Amino acid sequence: MKSVKRFSLSLVFGLLAAALMVSGAWAAEAVIGFTGPLSGPGSGYGRDNVNGLKMAVQDINAKGGITIDGENYTFTLETYDDMIDPTAAVNNARRMRSRAGARVIFNPVFNTIAPLMEVNEQPGSEFLLMAYSSTPKIDQMDNDLTASIPPPFTAYVKAFSDIAWEKGWRKAAMVVTLGAYGDEWRETFRHHWTELGGEITADKPANYYTDTDFSSQLSAALATEPDFLLIGGPSEPTGLVIEQARNLGFDGGFILVDQAKMDYIANVVFDGDLSLMNNVIGIAQVLDVPSPVVKEFNARYQEEFSVHNTFEAMLNYSALNIVFDAMEEAGTVDDPKAIKAAMAKVLPQSAEEVPTPYLGTRETKLLVPATTGVIADGEYAEAYQYLWWPGDEKSFEKYKEMAPSGIETRWIPLEGYIE
Repeated sequence: MKSVKRFSLSLVFGLLAAALMVSGAWAAEAVIGFTGPLSGPGSGYGRDNVNGLKMAVQDINAKGGITIDGENYTFTLETYDDMIDPTAAVNNARRMRSRAGARVIFNPVFNTIAPLMEVNEQPGSEFLLMAYSSTPKIDQMDNDLTASIPPPFTAYVKAFSDIAWEKGWRKAAMVVTLGAYGDEWRETFRHHWTELGGEITADKPANYYTDTDFSSQLSAALATEPDFLLIGGPSEPTGLVIEQARNLGFDGGFILVDQAKMDYIANVVFDGDLSLMNNVIGIAQVLDVPSPVVKEFNARYQEEFSVHNTFEAMLNYSALNIVFDAMEEAGTVDDPKAIKAAMAKVLPQSAEEVPTPYLGTRETKLLVPATTGVIADGEYAEAYQYLWWPGDEKSFEKYKEMAPSGIETRWIPLEGYIE
């Protein structure tokens, strides 16, 4: 009798194990890594990046993960705080790779991306670095195991200038954040704007991370009677700059550098009131992205995290989905070279599946439109998506067909990226 019971229990446990394996409950786990600012002044920015990655991991696991050679894989996300310290970022990446087994690691700050690019190709310790920074310097560095996620900020320099010129603006004063990022933005904008025939009347950088009173820089800039101000750094102090400029009597326009997000400023800083933001040019509000899943993604995001949705979240979400598809295409979760090589094969993405679909890849750069917008007369008045990598009209038309429709698509060939 006991032997029959033991046999019955063995049969039950065997059937249960088989059911668990079929259901994917015993799937192998692959780790995605993140090192970035999760405390200190940049913590909100780091959080936005991580939230997009979290949603991508949740969604792929809800679908059952991926299958390679008959084996099912689900994913976990390991996040480490580096406080934008290069040494901490490198140590975090090495720890995630050696201890957690991460072969794909995300980082969102060029100050830490650059040192990570010095170690991610070391034999035996390779990992694919997914770099979220708009500086073109990433794409100028020789590194076969890096993919850069957002459009280069030089695309926004040209796109914003294009819109400003159409509005008849000719005189610009700059009050942009201090630091390497702000310096690069100001110099690139100065070169392009003056090349168009415009004038830079003043350049008064400010520390957007520590200052709360920008009146001295703004007063000096406004004394030169500009048509518009080029401003920006993190979104919240950028909103303060707008408010203080208006209080000083400025009724002209603003161009926001790509770090500052107009809808975040409008919704979070000004509580939905657009009255101070007349004639603002910047990255479009997230709801103007012409993807059919954006509204649903935005609603899920705000319900999940109770914070404002951002392009950092959406682009990281879409980029991690490229990684998942590339792993399945390459037949590996732990060979970063094969995963990187497979990325081109899984693009373009469908606008029915991700909020910001990537259309291709070129060496280091993932190709996604630069989406811009304008606030005028108390509303979000215009939105455009700019394709910055096609080298000729035929290529532009090809990628225009791939891009989601719903807003005007424009072409701005960008040196260093065109075919």
